[in-house]
Amino acid sequence: MKRLDSCVRLAAALCMALGVLTVSASAMHIAEGYLPRPWAFGWMAVCVPFVAAGMRSIQKRVRDYPRAKVLLAMCGAFAFVLSALKLPSATGSCSHPTGVGLGAILFGPTATTVLGLIVLLFQALLLAHGGITTLGANVFSMAIVGPFVSWGVYLLLKKLKARPAVAVFCAAALGDLVTYVTTSVQLGVVYGNIGEYLTIFAVTQLPLAVAEGLLTVVVFNVLEKYARDELLELSVL
Repeated sequence: MKRLDSCVRLAAALCMALGVLTVSASAMHIAEGYLPRPWAFGWMAVCVPFVAAGMRSIQKRVRDYPRAKVLLAMCGAFAFVLSALKLPSATGSCSHPTGVGLGAILFGPTATTVLGLIVLLFQALLLAHGGITTLGANVFSMAIVGPFVSWGVYLLLKKLKARPAVAVFCAAALGDLVTYVTTSVQLGVVYGNIGEYLTIFAVTQLPLAVAEGLLTVVVFNVLEKYARDELLELSVL
């Protein structure tokens, strides 16, 4: 447990170090009131079954593997810090990492949906990052689509016997990229130009996806060293 606490503190330090270097701006999360009511409530309805499945998944994991609680909390903190970092783009908007890839790899996509919901809710209430009316749309892009892609990519590469670092990097980076693509589509179908939104975010999101992949590999390597037993219990390794 002491080793696990040490790796959690190290992961938090890495997140905070990245945060010091990041400039604040308005966020890639869809802002409060930016979606018409039918779209806003529609996205909320879509998210409900995923959240319900995620709560059952977390209950089962915590019951079967009590020691996983610390890792679960760390994954939530990792996603909170990374997705709160905002980097202005050359187009006047901004992009940010998502941080959900690590949770998807360790606990699966539905459990990460619940973590993402909590993260996005706190950011909307405390940081004015995103919004309550757009919470469903933001959860769908960052806490459903992103984690499912990360989880699928990791499992595929693991099955193909890829090195853990390669699998983790690809899972985190692609989960980040598909989140931004989904957000662009969500805005584009309402306001009429998906390609424009893809272009706006691409300038900074592409390098951010690579950076998130690399940072996730670093954190995963720390966990592999200090929390290997927990990762084996969770069938991550």
